[in-house]
Amino acid sequence: MSAIISAHQIGRSFGARHLFEDATVTINDDQKIGVIGRNGAGKSTFFRMVLGEEHPDEGEIIIRKGAVIAHLEQHDPWTLDEGILDFMMRHTGAEHWQCARTLARFGFREDQLEEPIEAFSGGYRMRIKLACMLVQEPDFLMLDEPTNYLDLNTQLILENFLNTFRGGYMVISHDREFIKRTTDNTLEVADGGLFLFPGPLEDYFEFVAEEKERKAREARNVEARRKHLQAFVDRFGAKASKATQAQSRVKQLEKLKPIEIKNKVSNVRMKVPDVAISRGLILTTDRLNCGYGDISILENIDIKIPAGEKFAIVGENGQGKTTFLKTLSGELEPVNGSYRWTPEKKIGYYAQHVNETLREGESVMEALTRFAPPNTAKQELLAMAGSFLFRDEDLKKKIKVLSGGERSRLIIAGLLLGRYDVLLLDEPTNHLDFETVEALGDGLARYQGTVFFVSHDRTFVKTLATSILEVEAGQVRNYPGNYDDYVYALETSFHEGSKKSGQKDAGEKGKGKGSAKSAAVSGGKLNRALSTDHSDKGRPSSGSAEAAADSDAAGAATSGSAKGSPEKKSTSGSSNSGGANSEAKASGKDPSPEIKNATSDTKAGSARRNGQSAADSSSGISVAKDRNAPSVSANLSSADLKKAIRKQRIVVRDAEQAMEKLTREKEQLEISLSQNYSKDDSDKLQKVQSNLEQAEQIWIKAAEELGALES
Repeated sequence: MSAIISAHQIGRSFGARHLFEDATVTINDDQKIGVIGRNGAGKSTFFRMVLGEEHPDEGEIIIRKGAVIAHLEQHDPWTLDEGILDFMMRHTGAEHWQCARTLARFGFREDQLEEPIEAFSGGYRMRIKLACMLVQEPDFLMLDEPTNYLDLNTQLILENFLNTFRGGYMVISHDREFIKRTTDNTLEVADGGLFLFPGPLEDYFEFVAEEKERKAREARNVEARRKHLQAFVDRFGAKASKATQAQSRVKQLEKLKPIEIKNKVSNVRMKVPDVAISRGLILTTDRLNCGYGDISILENIDIKIPAGEKFAIVGENGQGKTTFLKTLSGELEPVNGSYRWTPEKKIGYYAQHVNETLREGESVMEALTRFAPPNTAKQELLAMAGSFLFRDEDLKKKIKVLSGGERSRLIIAGLLLGRYDVLLLDEPTNHLDFETVEALGDGLARYQGTVFFVSHDRTFVKTLATSILEVEAGQVRNYPGNYDDYVYALETSFHEGSKKSGQKDAGEKGKGKGSAKSAAVSGGKLNRALSTDHSDKGRPSSGSAEAAADSDAAGAATSGSAKGSPEKKSTSGSSNSGGANSEAKASGKDPSPEIKNATSDTKAGSARRNGQSAADSSSGISVAKDRNAPSVSANLSSADLKKAIRKQRIVVRDAEQAMEKLTREKEQLEISLSQNYSKDDSDKLQKVQSNLEQAEQIWIKAAEELGALES
């Protein structure tokens, strides 16, 4: 394990928009990292900078000398009439024999290497892309939204490849299930920074929730301290004898910084406008044939669809899912047969490639206004925009500067403003970050209309689907089970090495492309092929001089522990002066020396003023005070009172110094954690935060007692 990618204090801006500011991260060559973050946060930009396609405005990105980083491209880099081998040699620069050997690992026979790429289904085209990466003998892989437009079977091929690849990789994906299955580290791109967490996605969410709770607790403590300081200033600020102390409190108030609680993984909630509830059947088909011209892709479809259902349309790419939706939307005429919607129902259609409906010179608000029905209230437009994360300045953004995910969000928001009774959605989740995907799924699940949708995002389908329509071998049928049943059956088939009938594209079937069909290999054979070594290149051992030099040059690497979230610890805010210290001991933690000194002084002073010995005070027995009893100062001589005040001021000062020191430590640890997470630093931060809370409790109690003495 050694550092392969080091980003040091990088900055990147586009006009007034700052994507990265002083961002730092170190990535090791064996880490399998899921990259997450909001659409437009800078995930793809970070990838392009690592690959050298873009350059940071500030800072630098260092790639280990001699390292080979391969990139799985989002878009197809070939022309469809190219032969597989010709394309691979042109694209990678590898020799004929190297390409042929690598393609053989993925189940391609020698006689198929001259076949044009158009002859192969989506699953085999993905294998060609993977072979292009593998032939480079890479040390590290980078995959930018590899699951977009992939059917589930092809996703399983990709998952299998990644899980058997012996090097490391970073993968951007909106598919939460895919990230869970393929990664064990999490990198969030947010707020101009890069935050690497040494644990899987679910652990990261747990860590974020704990951090949010810690910040909230810290904010409450700061607010309590602020109130006590302000009360002292309000009470004694006008007294000349207290001017020095009042000024000291004012300075302390100025030093108190408000605690900002950021949602690193924010809660998105989408509100889908209500529509009238329909009863009975919403759609009936009668021996419907769907296709192009006189060629039928799907035949003899006889289905009856009840209103209000959410139908997931599943099946391999090329089987006809999009053709079916286009026919139901009216974009394609039936080849034969018929279908009938319930009269007077509005049908809304979201196509796979809808960016052409956007106008580059329009703003977000202008586009929403155009999409919405006439006379739609501005408040409704703003509410819908906010549901899809377009707020304030975002509404003024021009379409031309929006990311792919932002464009998709905008089009879906415009569609939902139409208040359609039926929604036909073809791959609506492509390019959306998984928070938005899950929020969209939740919103559509509450929608009272009927939904037909195509999506290969397993989390989205599980959230939304109430029924399944399977498109296979030219047929559309109600699947006799739920989505989990469908996924289980497909995974079992894949791993047992069997293929469903009708696996190839319907277009291949119609054109009689038997060569592509014969390219199929069993899942078991593919598993064995991919389980072999993926790189013959040797890497320097961790103890070698070369590895040591690389490590020194790139910086210390992040630990890859399986569980990165710190243990959650809580401390109660005891009201007695020794409570914080006793809590620390009870929890097994030693308070800092500063807290020990301040606590013992406070206990002794408190005991003397209440007629107890220090030993009695430390016993943990609390003494209730009579509110009507005379003040402490009334029972002391003038000399004793002055002495008590001096001692109590020392206690307050010591507590303040302890808080200042602990606050500095806390800030340094937070900066370190924001740049690169480590379990040790997280544990230290927990301990420092606990000690700071104890010091604040001691200070509050000591300040109250000092105020009582001085009054």
